[in-house]
Amino acid sequence: MKTVLLTGATGLIGSHILPILKQQGFRIHLFSRSANQVAHADAVFLWNLESGELDEQAFDGVSHIIHLAGAGIAEKHWTDERKAEILSSRVKPAAMLLKALLKRNQQLEAYVSASAVGWYGAITDNHLHAEVESAAEDFLGETCRLWEQSADAFESISNRVVKIRTGVVLARESGALPQMMKPFKYYSGSPLGSGKQQIPWIHIEDIARVFAEACMNTNWTGAYNASATTSCSNRDFSKALAKTMNRPLLPISVPSFVLKLILGEMSVVVLEGSRISNQKIKNAGFEFNYTKLESALENLISIQN
Repeated sequence: MKTVLLTGATGLIGSHILPILKQQGFRIHLFSRSANQVAHADAVFLWNLESGELDEQAFDGVSHIIHLAGAGIAEKHWTDERKAEILSSRVKPAAMLLKALLKRNQQLEAYVSASAVGWYGAITDNHLHAEVESAAEDFLGETCRLWEQSADAFESISNRVVKIRTGVVLARESGALPQMMKPFKYYSGSPLGSGKQQIPWIHIEDIARVFAEACMNTNWTGAYNASATTSCSNRDFSKALAKTMNRPLLPISVPSFVLKLILGEMSVVVLEGSRISNQKIKNAGFEFNYTKLESALENLISIQN
């Protein structure tokens, strides 16, 4: 029985990955700030990101690591302090893991790190962005570059390093979808800004399967875009959401300047977005269960309601 160690496992994506790994026969270790037991986990170990301390027993028998830990991009306004926290919460834990493994002279079969389509920057264009491109030079691009750089450092001790550039994850319990649904529940849903910005979405079930496959499939290496399609526009997404929720779509968009006033610099998360190629991950043999937005929304919203 192989053992996989996860960080950020109690978050949205992690909680969906755990049962898949358990079903595949993995023994599961978790790093957490608390010692509370977690469903499907065999053992939970403490770590402290502020002090850099961790329980090295967590690495006993570990052959695979999935690193998901990181502060939410859109949870708080992007002050300088918050931006530093967003970056540090991704890079520092990876450095802690690597330091401990080097100290133990421990080799891995695979190190799988979360990343994001923010690699391509907060822009809206007609270009189809693929994995071979360099990171954008804005805050999102630079954060993803340093995030992935921290993953690449594991190449010295791991047979494989895989980086999953995740799109907008659609889930019923948390994340982007419940926030998107709120105005529609009150009959005030509309496109945001120009409505032309792209949303490279992926169903929660599929992104969990992507991470599990990256962990198990020895042919996977390097960066992969995780988006169910080349994406859709915010306007088309809004139309599909209104239809699924049986709500009207207001003919007037929320002006960009209003969102900028409310969200500040963070407004680029909802006002910008590019088309993302998923050809590489499909060429690797991954088959999405949800490739049509309408079916993904129907699945998530019908269960939620």
